[in-house]
Parts: sequence; C-alpha cells; structure tokens
Amino acid sequence: MIQIHLSRTLMMALAIAGLLFSGASMAQPDADAARLLFDQSDCGKCHNPDKNKKAPSWKKIAKTYKGKATAEAEVIKHMTKGGKVKLDDGSEEEHKVVETKDPKALKNMAQWILSH
Repeated sequence: MIQIHLSRTLMMALAIAGLLFSGASMAQPDADAARLLFDQSDCGKCHNPDKNKKAPSWKKIAKTYKGKATAEAEVIKHMTKGGKVKLDDGSEEEHKVVETKDPKALKNMAQWILSH
C-alpha cells in the first residue's frame, strides 16, 4: 500500500514538473524589446512583420521554420552572420547584422519573428 502511494506521488510530481517545464518554454517573447532591436538594426529596410518587402516577412520566415527543432538557432544565425543574401527581386546585397551580441536579446528577437 505504501509503495502504491509513493508511486502515485512520484507520478504526480513528475506530471507537475512536466507542466511547469513546458509552460516555461512557451513563454511569449517580449515584443516591445524585439521591435526596438528590429528598429535599431534597420531590419525594416528589407523586412516587415506581415508583408514581403525586399526580403521575406516574419510570417513567411515563421512558416518556413514551423516545426523545425533548429528554427531559433537558424534565425539567430541569419541575424548575426551577415554575408550576401538573395532578395525577392533576385538582386543580392550584404545582410546587416543585428545591433547586439546579447544572447537573450537575440533569442527574444528570434522567438518574436517565429511567433508570427
């Protein structure tokens, strides 16, 4: 009887821990901070959250990476590596890097982009 009670208690504790962990990973990005970094980095020159400009919109980017485990890392790589990118009109130009090296700010901005 004691063993059954301990098993139930352990299962309940694991279930609660799982809920807490999954809730923490689903936290919403800080949209105001991401938008500020977006503006400071002049991302709006080519990108728009909702509509394609010279480059894909955040919605299109989010759709491209939807369900991919590496989505956040890939978006951060694009924001930080620079280099030549091909634009929607077929032209190429240097991709500006985001104006921060702060990993939390980069992660927040990537999550904001992917949340569209």
